[in-house]
Amino acid sequence: MKTVNFTILLFIVSILFSCTNTDDSTPVANRTYDDVRQDFQNLNISTGTNDVSLLNTSNFFWDFRVTMPDVDFTNNKRPLIIALHGFSGDNTDAHKNTSCYIEFGYASLDAIIISPNAGSFIWESQVNQVQILSLVDLAVTYLPVDPEKIVVTGYSAGGNGSWFSGETQPNVFSAAIPIASSYNTNTNGQARLIETPMYVIHGEEDELFPLDLTQTWVNDAINAGGDITFVVAPGLTHTQPCDYVSYIQEAANWLVNEVW
Repeated sequence: MKTVNFTILLFIVSILFSCTNTDDSTPVANRTYDDVRQDFQNLNISTGTNDVSLLNTSNFFWDFRVTMPDVDFTNNKRPLIIALHGFSGDNTDAHKNTSCYIEFGYASLDAIIISPNAGSFIWESQVNQVQILSLVDLAVTYLPVDPEKIVVTGYSAGGNGSWFSGETQPNVFSAAIPIASSYNTNTNGQARLIETPMYVIHGEEDELFPLDLTQTWVNDAINAGGDITFVVAPGLTHTQPCDYVSYIQEAANWLVNEVW
């Protein structure tokens, strides 16, 4: 089990915030991260689905969905799942489209699920890494989250983003579960060691990200010493995210039995 050092996480968030460019509008009253934290603390987040818009320090909104399990939270901190949607073309509702596979797939965990919106940027971009790490920090600080059970998962472009976040933030995420992804695990022909445990799910008939290429990159990372489980979903294509539920359910079992 991996213990998160949130002193390091807060340092990363503060550095990323200081490096993030603002847009062309004027920031609202020199807004700070403390203002963001206060606004998050004041949110009325209840059991079920909560759609949130939170103004950040760059004077634009993070739009995200928080799904709270129907459990007694008394002395009962829950896992946190950060769910990254696929390519959206700047669809303002893209973060609302993961429920058919994310919520059903991870239902057995009674986890708190946060589904952010990537906007017009890829998940690997600095602006979205700021968003992801900030939402983790805010959730751990103000929601009943178990900081040793934080997972990043995603589909397609979100799968690539979960690879990236898992690889670059091993002190934050206890595991990453990419689905229908294509992530190069090599640099200059040398496979990288990925410290975060991974459970990679891929459709046999994926027409956008060929199975052979993803499997090659997974095998390279395994050979470099990574703890990676690779599961092929027979017959599934890239355009069937809601049909991956049973495979995500198995990933949830893997978290309980092998990671936590």
